[in-house]
Amino acid sequence: TSMRTAPKQVLKSILFLDIETVSCAGSYQELDNALKPLWDQKATVIKKTDQEKASDLFFEKAAIYAEFGKIIVIGLGIVTFDEHDVPTLRVKALKGHDEKALLQDFKDVLTTGFCQNSPRLCAHNGKEFDFPYLCRRMLVHGIPLPRVLDIAGKKPWEVAHLDTMELWKFGDRKSFTSLHLLATLFGISSSKELMD
Repeated sequence: TSMRTAPKQVLKSILFLDIETVSCAGSYQELDNALKPLWDQKATVIKKTDQEKASDLFFEKAAIYAEFGKIIVIGLGIVTFDEHDVPTLRVKALKGHDEKALLQDFKDVLTTGFCQNSPRLCAHNGKEFDFPYLCRRMLVHGIPLPRVLDIAGKKPWEVAHLDTMELWKFGDRKSFTSLHLLATLFGISSSKELMD
């Protein structure tokens, strides 16, 4: 039983998450005048051809940059065990267009909910996207970072976050593997089949 207990305890301490983001404005034309020239600068760096317009790039790419996007959904998952040690995945979605309220709800989950005792966060490409995006958007709204996300100054081995894409790479730095591809390889249904 000790072999089963340790992995079970570890699994019970993991909060799986995935964020969905949109641009901070419905279109480039609706973008705040103070942000337009800053997006124009960003567009010159990310455009692949000289023919691409900053306004078109805003529609296509703004959501992936925390400075020009916002979070509208935070999908959460935890594994629980019944009295026979049968695992069950419980999921919940925090959603809404009031990003500050959404982020405060997420912080409450982290600080007073399920994972108040040394939680581990797990996301696909979380170290490059989800975790920094969450932190940046919390700071934009003046929300103090919860301890589990306040990793500034920590060494990589001091951060307990898990990243399924990083785990799948096995040290390979050449490629990006989508969550949808990974789920397909293992025969797991994916939310990414309906939405990318």
